[in-house]
Amino acid sequence: MTVKRVALLTAGGFAPCLSSAVGGLIQRYTELAPEIEIIAYSYGYHGLLTGTKVVVDDEARANAGLLHSFGGSPIGNSRVKLTNAKNLVQRGLVAEGENPLQKAAEQLQADGVDVLHTIGGDDTNTTAADLAAYLLEHDYGLTVVGLPKTIDNDIVPIRQSLGANTAAEEASRFAQNIIGEHRSNPRMLIVHEVMGRHCGWLTAEAARRYHGWVEGQPSWNPSIGLSKERWDVHAVFLPELAIDLAAEAERLKAIMDEQGNVNIFLSEGAGVPEIIAELEAKGEEVKRDPFGHVQLDTINPGAWFAKQFAGLVGAEKTMVQKSGYFSRSAAASDEDLALIASMVELAVDSALAGVSGVIGHDEERGDELRAVEFPRIAGGKAFDVTLPWFTDLMAEIGQDVVPAPAGAGH
Repeated sequence: MTVKRVALLTAGGFAPCLSSAVGGLIQRYTELAPEIEIIAYSYGYHGLLTGTKVVVDDEARANAGLLHSFGGSPIGNSRVKLTNAKNLVQRGLVAEGENPLQKAAEQLQADGVDVLHTIGGDDTNTTAADLAAYLLEHDYGLTVVGLPKTIDNDIVPIRQSLGANTAAEEASRFAQNIIGEHRSNPRMLIVHEVMGRHCGWLTAEAARRYHGWVEGQPSWNPSIGLSKERWDVHAVFLPELAIDLAAEAERLKAIMDEQGNVNIFLSEGAGVPEIIAELEAKGEEVKRDPFGHVQLDTINPGAWFAKQFAGLVGAEKTMVQKSGYFSRSAAASDEDLALIASMVELAVDSALAGVSGVIGHDEERGDELRAVEFPRIAGGKAFDVTLPWFTDLMAEIGQDVVPAPAGAGH
């Protein structure tokens, strides 16, 4: 297949890789095949449905390297699910009775797109695969090559999602300031809420990096109140962990009594089934997004956990701080830039060879970097709480590791 026009699309929530991935793809095509036209749909599938796009001109190509220094997405994201016709009708993106998948596919055909690069999570990439299948049925060949983007690092079977390492590092940096508040009041309870709907990887990795930062300080001055124990992580709560509130409250109260503060790293997906059950028992509506996910900001897990623990540990003041938007909008770190570069290189090579799939280190194929077949892509990969680095971390902070029952929190 001769490739004449390539389209780029970023979708879903932000991650610290989108801008760099867009820039990298533009640079790679310009290097290998400058004659190929590149367009980008504005705001992901929203732009595809409305036909809103930008043409990557000579100026954009010449300055593509600048995108590596920025977070966010220069071409825009949105949360659009092409199979949720009712929601799309309500948003005015399709007409009543119109097939969104057909409309999107016909737009790709009208734009003469030969290769579609999707940068997103499992929903973004599997939707792109559906588009390719639809077009194939209608005798229009489309190669779809996705890049795995999610700070949750929960795409099956991909070992490491783009942007996740940066998000964890930024969450650690966020905590380094927020936990500095622990002496702003006697008996201070600080809850650092980290993004992670189904998977606790980001919270665990952020806690590991923050704990490493604490351990890496050359010296402390406890006689004046500057102590490692007050700055450290005291609890980590994840969707994959069973949480015994009474036992944890007893353990954390002892820490509060001894040093006057408690610092908790909380995954926003931890305890969600319990929170939902409590709200629904009160007759309250639990709001969901177009993908059917609970809108976590409306049930506020951090505030719920803070309320549970505040009285039990005898906190005089409670602070809940969320690092999600701070972390996910950051520019990619050197660690992620290297990962992005390797995946972009293979993504373009695969596209030019007509090989569709999502680029990533395939955990079911010996961690080989390859185009993973779309039918094997899924979301919601659970974090393995038995990993040695995590059990070591938990042992150091004095918290038991008890896996949640299978399926809990999912």
